[in-house]
Amino acid sequence: MNRIFGTSKPKAPKPTLDDAISSTDARVSAVEVKIRKLDGELARYRDQMQKMRDGPGKNSVKQRALRVLQQKKMYESQRDQLMQQSFNMESAVFATENVKNTLSTMQAMQDASKAMKKQYKNVDIDKIYDMQDEMAELLEQANEVQELMGRSYNLPEDVDEQDLEA
Repeated sequence: MNRIFGTSKPKAPKPTLDDAISSTDARVSAVEVKIRKLDGELARYRDQMQKMRDGPGKNSVKQRALRVLQQKKMYESQRDQLMQQSFNMESAVFATENVKNTLSTMQAMQDASKAMKKQYKNVDIDKIYDMQDEMAELLEQANEVQELMGRSYNLPEDVDEQDLEA
């Protein structure tokens, strides 16, 4: 069958937004080069018109300068449109990256939630309360022992230090 009808040509991969942005930026650069060239031409015509007297020669230079100025305006409008297109595509890339980051964050949070649920199944709140109560009782006992060990023997309570030194 393939011999009769042939096979379809392999399809070229679709251009990505990054490819389209770089292509648009290259076109913007090319248009800016043309604008700079026209600026130089306009400056040359301006210099010529300043040196010339009024008359048909000056009018023809003026007409050429007007045509060049119209071309420049057209290129500037194209450049502005291309720059807006590039900006829109960059905004789309930024939004896409934000969505990807949001999805990965959400997935990580879901995984953490599952892990925490799994670990909290092993935690018994009543045991924690009982342990806290036991710790409080043990600390009280430790304080009592410290008080007992800190008692003084055979010393009257109202003895003055000067009397002891004497």
